[in-house]
Amino acid sequence: MALLKIHFPAASLGKQAAMYAILPPGKGPFPALYLLHGLSDDYTIWQRRTSIERYVEGKGLIVVMPDGARSFYCNDPRPAGAAYEDHIIKDVIGFIDETFHTIPRRDARAIAGLSMGGYGTLMLAMKHPDMFSAACAHSSAINFSHSSDPGMERINIIADTLPRDGRYDLYLLAQKVAKARNRPALRMDCGRSDGLLKENRQFHAHLRKIGFKHEYREYPGNHNWAYWDEHIRESLEFILARVKK
Repeated sequence: MALLKIHFPAASLGKQAAMYAILPPGKGPFPALYLLHGLSDDYTIWQRRTSIERYVEGKGLIVVMPDGARSFYCNDPRPAGAAYEDHIIKDVIGFIDETFHTIPRRDARAIAGLSMGGYGTLMLAMKHPDMFSAACAHSSAINFSHSSDPGMERINIIADTLPRDGRYDLYLLAQKVAKARNRPALRMDCGRSDGLLKENRQFHAHLRKIGFKHEYREYPGNHNWAYWDEHIRESLEFILARVKK
């Protein structure tokens, strides 16, 4: 396998951006997984804090780790705001499909992430169901843009910059795509000692209520890298069973 650090022009951000990519050996074509980081991290963190490179060895899967800053992968509508939703959907996926031998179709493309990146995974997969066939979210910040949580001012401040029309509300997005033919296969998990467990349980109940088929799991663990390093493996199995090889 090859690990690449990529610097590339990001038109949606109006600047250069960076990401990591793990490439399997061979000519391909290969399916691709886009792996999103959390609020306090950057594009290097999955490679530094987990064994993701070892876990995908021999799987014939490209893993792309882009940077989302502290954006929750949304488009900031303010005059100087950065469009990170467009960055992932247009800049990152566009560059990967143009540069490497991917299978540039929905049925060979998946997305996953943790915490802020778990929210981003669910939001992007449900808002762009034509782009992803599978999505796996760990320890997700579900209530971002849905409700303001006391004690989470640093997150509420970010959410308050977004339009109030529900375009980034996971509950409303789920209702829109629940019965769609191109609904992405969805997997969620959360640690039983995680502070985000309650909102993950509530969203799981919401998905069941509206008939959105999905997989939900709880495991021992907290909001930390020991948990995510262990359970990214279940997500990889889920994704590999559903993307076109």
